[in-house]
Amino acid sequence: MMKVIRAKFHGIRVTSADLNYHGSITLDPEQCALAGIYPMEFVEIWNKNSGARISTYVIFGQPGSRCCILNGAAARTCQLGDEVIIASADYIKGPEELYTLKPRILTFLPDNQIDQVLYYDVFQSEQRPYDFRIMDADKHTVESCHTWPNVNVAAIRAELSAKGWSETDIDTFVASHFSL
Repeated sequence: MMKVIRAKFHGIRVTSADLNYHGSITLDPEQCALAGIYPMEFVEIWNKNSGARISTYVIFGQPGSRCCILNGAAARTCQLGDEVIIASADYIKGPEELYTLKPRILTFLPDNQIDQVLYYDVFQSEQRPYDFRIMDADKHTVESCHTWPNVNVAAIRAELSAKGWSETDIDTFVASHFSL
């Protein structure tokens, strides 16, 4: 058995922390549905700001709220505005099943609006039997692949600048979304 990624929120920001709650992480059910994350499902949470890593279960908050609320003991692992990665896992029998998996990955803007819907794709290439790429979930084409070197980072930076983003926010976004 292999443990593999099934769904992921990448770079969602903590909107609140409630130490006096029974426990869990509260997420927007509309965003969860898009990624395939379910209520009461256990997820791993990795805090990009502090490095803290925890495991807890998901409960749903208000639809459309873009919330990311760490509750109970988990509230001690974060600060308001921290960027976290939330990952859901599954088990497969062996690597041959990797070809059929298409884990959905949501990336987020600073206000927790969904930026991109991606999926991971394992495929057989000329170089290796198990190669990897990140694909745009809407386009499903190799040309839309988001793994380096297929990403035009200069164009992305220009687009974010045109939207009024600061250089610091652009640098943070590029560093968190693309490994150059």
